[in-house]
Amino acid sequence: MKLAYIAAAALTLAGCATTAPSDRAALAATDSHPVHSQAAFEQDRQAILAMQGEYAVTFDFREIVPIAPGYELAEPKLTPAREVVVVVEDRGDFIMLQHLLIVGDAANPFIVKHWRQDWRYEPETMLAFQGFDDWTVEEIAAADANGAWSQTVYQVDDSPRYAAVAPWHHDADGISTWEPPVSWRPLPRRDDTTRDDYDTIAAVNRHTVTQWGWIHEQDNSKLALDEDGQAHELVREVGVNTYRRTALSNAQAARDYWNATQDYWALVRARFDALETDGTRRFHIEDDAEGTLLYGPVLEAGQRVLFGISDAEAAFEEAETYLESQITVVQ
Repeated sequence: MKLAYIAAAALTLAGCATTAPSDRAALAATDSHPVHSQAAFEQDRQAILAMQGEYAVTFDFREIVPIAPGYELAEPKLTPAREVVVVVEDRGDFIMLQHLLIVGDAANPFIVKHWRQDWRYEPETMLAFQGFDDWTVEEIAAADANGAWSQTVYQVDDSPRYAAVAPWHHDADGISTWEPPVSWRPLPRRDDTTRDDYDTIAAVNRHTVTQWGWIHEQDNSKLALDEDGQAHELVREVGVNTYRRTALSNAQAARDYWNATQDYWALVRARFDALETDGTRRFHIEDDAEGTLLYGPVLEAGQRVLFGISDAEAAFEEAETYLESQITVVQ
């Protein structure tokens, strides 16, 4: 199995950020599925690629509507941050963006591999969170995939976080917006480490790309699930994550981290990618909501690669022990 992950990782690196866009003219139009024009396809791509760069970020989450009787709103959570977003792959109809968080002293920063977003044009399948740490790989109807992009978000350890499908819309002022239907996701770290009163978030995940940066809005409903999966809404929350393009004095530290560790992370990605591509229909990740059992050791192994203590394959061999202990294929 490990050789399969290494081979998949090698293919990943071979396609990094250099491949020309797919030829959309090869797609034939039908009455029910008109072709997304080459110009529109390229406009979508440029909106996604515009999210790369250096940013001053604000993460702002506020519970606003109590639903369950007696529910008391949590305190707002407002967090400033600095991030560099790099293009890991661009295969035309597939784009991978990796977020790198800069923390600590400005002159001597510590880099944290943050979340990742994969964009796929007219996808055939998509991950879907089912609650209770279970995921399914679901087929996408041709009508829903036509002219649309899936965004799949992954956590700091490259385990899945959420996914959805929608077309991009571009207005006359150059503002691009992507807004899919509601999808479920595990608890975010801000709640997973402090709360046990709900089990999943049903979210609308909206991205708007502007001339000065981009905005990630979330309309969240926090749901408690019965053993049979019946959902009960506790509260509604809004999240506004603002990425304002800014020249960061220590951005090179983030790029140096990624250059040093990207081979290791390609191996980690390949392990999770196998769950989406090897015919698996349902799987369980015991600690997918950024708990210390999984993401801590996986990040630590990456740090050993960064400092030259270990090479990528040796570090992955160590991390794989934790990955295999948390992942169970159900079907």
